[in-house]
Amino acid sequence: MAASVSPARRRSPQLGSKLVLLGCAVYFILPLLAMARFAFQQVPMVKLGWSTLFDRWSLGSLGSAFTDPLFGPALKLSLKLAAGSILLILAILLPTALWVHLRLPRARPTVEILTVLPYVVPPIALVVGVAGTFRTHAPWFLSSELCLIPFYSVLAMPFTYRALDAGIRAIDLHTLVDASRSLGAGWGTTIWRVLVPNLRAAIIASSVLTATVVLGEFTIASLLLKRTLPTYLVIFQNREPQGGMALALTMFVAQCLLLGLFLAVTRRPGRGSGFAPTEF
Repeated sequence: MAASVSPARRRSPQLGSKLVLLGCAVYFILPLLAMARFAFQQVPMVKLGWSTLFDRWSLGSLGSAFTDPLFGPALKLSLKLAAGSILLILAILLPTALWVHLRLPRARPTVEILTVLPYVVPPIALVVGVAGTFRTHAPWFLSSELCLIPFYSVLAMPFTYRALDAGIRAIDLHTLVDASRSLGAGWGTTIWRVLVPNLRAAIIASSVLTATVVLGEFTIASLLLKRTLPTYLVIFQNREPQGGMALALTMFVAQCLLLGLFLAVTRRPGRGSGFAPTEF
């Protein structure tokens, strides 16, 4: 008969995991608290300590960022780039992922490798190579603010494809397609009215992840001289360090809330998920 495991042994793995989570929380939260104090406390930096922890907190530094005349155009451009990148990458990857699952299952490893290539190629190498070609043959492309959309779509491809792939594997794709086709629906109707509603959570996940990539990317926008929100943030922080830190912290919190909203929507009981968070 196997010896029974003592309660102390059963508790030790749980205690170890809790200590790891606590250490990670301290590692990430303490710098954010330090950022918050520098950004929102109207106290000289040399006097920031335990004795001044609750002194002179204010949102004035953040207000200076919001009232800056360059902030609105930068935010508007980043939102336009995020929307364009989401539409482009969904238009390319959603039909591709569905076609691979339906007709070319043996090609899945190849497609997965291709979508990982943005991890291998650094963004600076990507933009230098592509920009050198387009400056000669299509300068009108690089002169447009929307030229960043293809670059951002490539950067978001690893996240987007895996979100869509996980959502497709979570549903009975072949049964849904066969049932729709047997009722006389065309491919367009099948995708739009049958598959897209069942992949709603996966599409939301890929959209949120793509928007997060766009709102945080600096290298490509800086090399192509585009005034997006990240490049504006660097310029503004050099001019007003406290206001720039407040804006950076606000952007971080907004992105966390966006991801939290996605998790709340996809995990709400009674809603079709079509996406397994544990597989992503």
